[in-house]
Amino acid sequence: MRSTPHKSLAAAACAVAALAAVTLPSAQASAAAPAAPAACTPTQVVANGDFESGTSPWTQSSTSVITNRAGESAHGGTHFAWLNGVGSTHTDTLSQSVTIPSGCSTATLTYWLHIDTAETTTSTAYDKLTAKIGSTTLATYSNLDKNTGYVQKSVDVSGFAGQTVTLAFTGTEDSSLKTSFVLDDVALSTSGGTTPPADSTRTPAAPAYTVNLTSNASGNGWTGHESATFTNASATALSEVYLRLWDNYHGTCSAMPITVSNVTGGTAGALSVGCTALKIDLPAPLPQGQSATIGFDLGITVPDGADRFGADGAFNNIGNALPVLAIRDAAGWHLDPYTNNGESFYSLAADFKVTLDHPNSLLVPATGTSVDTPGSSGRTITTATASKVRDFAWAAGPFSKISGTSPAGTAINIYSVSGISSSSAQSMLATAKSAVDTHAARFGAYPYGELDAVIDNNYWFGGMEYPGFVLDLVSTTALTHEIGHQWWYGIVGDDEYNNPWLDEAFADYSTDLALNQTGTNCWNSVSWASSSEKITNSMAYWDAHSSRYSTVVYGYGKCALHDLRRVLGDSVMAKLLKDYATSHWYGVSTTAEFKAAAQAATSTDLTSFWTQHRIDG
Repeated sequence: MRSTPHKSLAAAACAVAALAAVTLPSAQASAAAPAAPAACTPTQVVANGDFESGTSPWTQSSTSVITNRAGESAHGGTHFAWLNGVGSTHTDTLSQSVTIPSGCSTATLTYWLHIDTAETTTSTAYDKLTAKIGSTTLATYSNLDKNTGYVQKSVDVSGFAGQTVTLAFTGTEDSSLKTSFVLDDVALSTSGGTTPPADSTRTPAAPAYTVNLTSNASGNGWTGHESATFTNASATALSEVYLRLWDNYHGTCSAMPITVSNVTGGTAGALSVGCTALKIDLPAPLPQGQSATIGFDLGITVPDGADRFGADGAFNNIGNALPVLAIRDAAGWHLDPYTNNGESFYSLAADFKVTLDHPNSLLVPATGTSVDTPGSSGRTITTATASKVRDFAWAAGPFSKISGTSPAGTAINIYSVSGISSSSAQSMLATAKSAVDTHAARFGAYPYGELDAVIDNNYWFGGMEYPGFVLDLVSTTALTHEIGHQWWYGIVGDDEYNNPWLDEAFADYSTDLALNQTGTNCWNSVSWASSSEKITNSMAYWDAHSSRYSTVVYGYGKCALHDLRRVLGDSVMAKLLKDYATSHWYGVSTTAEFKAAAQAATSTDLTSFWTQHRIDG
């Protein structure tokens, strides 16, 4: 995904306020023998975080804080929390006591915030919202951070696992000119276990998804059925699996864009992680080497907005909408929260057969190779088949389409929304032909059959990659980058939440090479914001430092790879990357594996190189 300044500024405008009251163990308990670490059951511990169920268990400074009154609006549903907005000296608070379970390696506080103000100053913070945990101030925001619409912030509160904390939002106003701090959809989600499986094998393995969906007239609503067959590759039996319902991030738990019902092959448990993770208990523990199938009815409602999951007028983008199986490895179940700043997606290569029944008026570019057959009156059935892909995405709308074939034989389809000129579409077709062949020559033949690109200049995020399917602006650089992701994320996978540099930095480096940019002296402009800032930081860090994400992960990351090329030499670096892609083809890359491969390619000790470039792992 190509991050944009608009995105970084929007994420930075968000605020959190949390006040912690910690219940400490008694002296007698402290003296007892340590107990074995508890297993983590992923859960969401904030109650009534969308404020749709009255006021309980929130404590508010006045009865008007939780409200649906005119003047402000909810992020989802009808109710929200409105702090301040009085225009005179005033303090509002909102709090709730929650218990963060022990045994969970990750605890993330998320919420949506809108700030508007009558203050006209551009330099003085008159009205404030302060974020605290205990005596630690996390952030202070003010009238200077006003924004249009809601934005979301994520805060890592993993250090409070096993403790009881009071979350409190506190806003203060001075004597004149009002500022409103409006909160909605507050969640505190936990995941990750302290007791890993017996081995580090990634499971459930060899997933195969069969999907049959029917759309409404406009293509923004889909209903049908999905089944997932999988094998337990681990020596540790599988008692449960988790489905990731990623796009529920775009709604609320009371109004979910992705609904799963009538589960077969297992028993649906609780939704967690902001309703983006659904636990399914299997009828009996699944031993190593054995396979199972779960099935469920599926509903998809595409929200308005030119997003990777959203509708730009008549044109619907449907990315990350199909539920996919979460991965369990040596770290336990990976149930990280959705990030809007980048990607959270971590999945194994899978086979998809997706049948899309839609009106004839809609074109449906999709992952994989598609075949159209006539449906019922006025409808078409598009069957898309894809092998060894990590995800499946499609779009639906009255697109304009042009097609061509790259010199090496890859079929390219460009789908344009209204407003994209024919010359721009032709330019993007030429770019796609060149990029797919250039990347393939460096890293290995493109394996996904055709490549579909949806072009829309309203994408605030720049571009987004899916296997065989990308969303992009009219931009040679951006499209070359997203096509580079077909290798770095698609073919060579990674844990995008915990290791975003492994696809973004590599895709940006590949883009430079494809556009004949050598990155000369680019490392000379590096300036670290803090001692904790590293190229290899996770999205938990970058969501808390969103204005630095693109600079460090994309910019410094690709510059580090250019520097590595200069250390190894052009031919050695080229061989390293091609061999590395081959050895991880349809697999998963880690930072440690890449560092080991680079070290094996040279007699030069690279220890100081990794330290200088802040590449840990």
